[in-house]
Amino acid sequence: MEQIEVQFAWLEPQATGDLELPRYHSELASGMDVAAAVLEPVVIAPGEIRLIATGFAVALPPGFELQVRPRSGMATRHGITVVNAPGTIDADYRGEIRIGLVNLGRERFTIHRGDRIAQLVLAPVCQARLRLVAGLAQTDRGSGGFGHTGIKS
Repeated sequence: MEQIEVQFAWLEPQATGDLELPRYHSELASGMDVAAAVLEPVVIAPGEIRLIATGFAVALPPGFELQVRPRSGMATRHGITVVNAPGTIDADYRGEIRIGLVNLGRERFTIHRGDRIAQLVLAPVCQARLRLVAGLAQTDRGSGGFGHTGIKS
């Protein structure tokens, strides 16, 4: 499996020594688990959105993004998910990585320091070069959308 170097920096190294670097938890994992760098527990009420600190920043090589994705166990057991999933961290962003979590569950949920709160997936990116045309080529599907495949039963 190809590995791409991503530069990583703790923003306050003296205050994050107890936290784990984002890391893959199995040999073929796609996502790195990322830990909460909160100073005090953060309670997320049902329906509430909270921005959770990680304490680090990254420098991605051009042509890559980090996607922020939910952890499946938190999502299925507690309804805690990434509000803008997948979130995107662009290659030119150098600020702190913060994770927007939303509680879609029925119970309050508490995030503690060091809890694994999301996954980061490194992904290649290409940019579109738009070209204005007078019309588009037709397809069998046409303009059918939102679950419409154009197949008639």
